[in-house]
Amino acid sequence: MTRQDHRHRHLERIAEVRAGRHAEKVGYPIRVRETEVVRTLMVGTGLLRVTLGGAGTEGFEAHAPDEHVKLLFPEPDGTLRLPEEDGLMLNWPRPAPTSREYTVRRYDPFTAEIDVDFALHDGGLAADWACAVEPGALVHVAGPPGGLIVPHSYDRYLLAGDLTALPAIARWLEELPRSARGWAFIEVADAAEEIELSAPEGIEVTWLHRGDRPAGTGDAFAQAVTAVTVPENERVYVWAAGEAGQLKPVRRWVRDALRLDKADHDITGYWKRGTADFDEDDH
Repeated sequence: MTRQDHRHRHLERIAEVRAGRHAEKVGYPIRVRETEVVRTLMVGTGLLRVTLGGAGTEGFEAHAPDEHVKLLFPEPDGTLRLPEEDGLMLNWPRPAPTSREYTVRRYDPFTAEIDVDFALHDGGLAADWACAVEPGALVHVAGPPGGLIVPHSYDRYLLAGDLTALPAIARWLEELPRSARGWAFIEVADAAEEIELSAPEGIEVTWLHRGDRPAGTGDAFAQAVTAVTVPENERVYVWAAGEAGQLKPVRRWVRDALRLDKADHDITGYWKRGTADFDEDDH
C-alpha cells in the first residue's frame, strides 16, 4: 500500500470518528523531517514559539489539538542519531536518541510552517535550545504518530491544564465548533502569562493565577475543575493535561463523580515535579 493510499484511509477514519459519538486515537503515517527555524516569538511571558519551515515541512499531518512531535537533539558527543522510516512507521535506534515531546500548536498548509510553543523553565533541554536557537538552524522532527480525534457531538467540553498544556488548549478552542459549550481552566503564574484565545462564546475560560507558588503544587487547580456542574443528561468530554500529581484528583472526579467512559475523557501527565523527561507511558 502506498503512502498516498494510506493517507486517504486515515483521513476517512478521522472523518468517521469526528462524525461519531466517541473519541478515538487515529494514527497517521510517521516521518522524520529536517526542518529549519524560521523565527521565534514570545507568546505572553511564559511561552516561546519556534516556527519551523523548509522543504521538510511540506505535507505535514495535523488533525488534532493534542498531537505531538518529538524534537531530536544531538548526543553529548555531538552525534545525531535518527530513527529510520520503515513504510508508515519508524524504527528507533537503541538506546533511544535524545528527544523531547511537544504539542503541535499550528500547522499552516499554505506556508508549510509548524509552530511549537515551549513553556519556559530553568534547566530544560528543549526550553534552553528554544531560547538560544537562531533562524536558519536545522532541527529534526519525528511525527506526529497520530492524534486523538474528538467528535463535535458532545453537549459540553471541559478543558484544563497548566502552562505546558496551554498550546493544546489554545488549539482546542480554535478548532471546536463556534457553537460549542463548556469550560476551560488554565493555571499560570500571573496575568502576564495569559494569552489571547479564540474560544467559542459558549466556552467559559477561567485563568487561575498561582502567584509565588511553584508550578505543579497546590490544590487550587483541582478544586476549580472539580467544582464544575455538568447539567443532567448532557454528554461531556473532558481533556486535561499538566503536572502528573495535580491531575490525580481530576482523574478521581472524572471516574467517581462524572463516571465517564474511557472514550469520553483524556487526562495526561505532561510532566512531573522532580523528574526530567517524564513520560507518563513509562509509569
